[in-house]
Amino acid sequence: MVRKFASVREASEAAVSIIIAVARKAAADRGFFSLVLAGGTTPGLTYRLLAEPANARQIPWQQCYFFWGDERWLPLSHPDSNFALVHEALLDKVKVPGRNIFPIPTGEGTPGEAAALYEKRLRFFFQNRLPAATRRGNARGDFPTFDLALLGMGPDGHTASLFPGSPLLKEQNKWVVDVPEATGSPPVARITLTLPVFNRAATVLFLVAGPDKLKILETIRARPQEAEERYPAARIRPAGNLVWLAAEKG
Repeated sequence: MVRKFASVREASEAAVSIIIAVARKAAADRGFFSLVLAGGTTPGLTYRLLAEPANARQIPWQQCYFFWGDERWLPLSHPDSNFALVHEALLDKVKVPGRNIFPIPTGEGTPGEAAALYEKRLRFFFQNRLPAATRRGNARGDFPTFDLALLGMGPDGHTASLFPGSPLLKEQNKWVVDVPEATGSPPVARITLTLPVFNRAATVLFLVAGPDKLKILETIRARPQEAEERYPAARIRPAGNLVWLAAEKG
């Protein structure tokens, strides 16, 4: 599904409505809601809107669990950290228990070691919160099912820290990998969830803005095979719902 809006604010308000609806249903059905958060500038307004009292009152924060789709290899307090963005805009303003927040560890060992540690934490989470008959993550390659993954897209079509031409696009076993080369802005190593993880999400919500990104989206819709070769975002094809919220103005 693709929904177009005139402004980022309108698209962000739509994102908030979807997040609230999915969170309430997941919490009612299974007792918890798992959300993968995006970095970058575009989602910032969505986080601030979620923290507004009228919206915050509708969310079962005690049952919400927060994860990150990717992170830069920077201290979590750094202004370019994805964690810092979400914490300042949202998590510091609502009543979320600290035990419900799962930042990607960027201060523990090497990026590769930190990626392995984050995968271990994700596996533990899903093993201990789903009924035995429906558990995910008991075996290598058995990927988790997040309730909702919020993603953005870069001007080169990358999403999370999955960049065009990266060999990590072929990863089929690991949940979390490190991106050792200095990539993106700022040019530092990164840690990212893998394509199979995103593609197992119950809902993937893309939030994009600006004419250049809308052109990429049109290519993804009109020429999907060509787009898959050029744009990692085109490889996001979740088993559940895929929603693009596209703002004409950035």
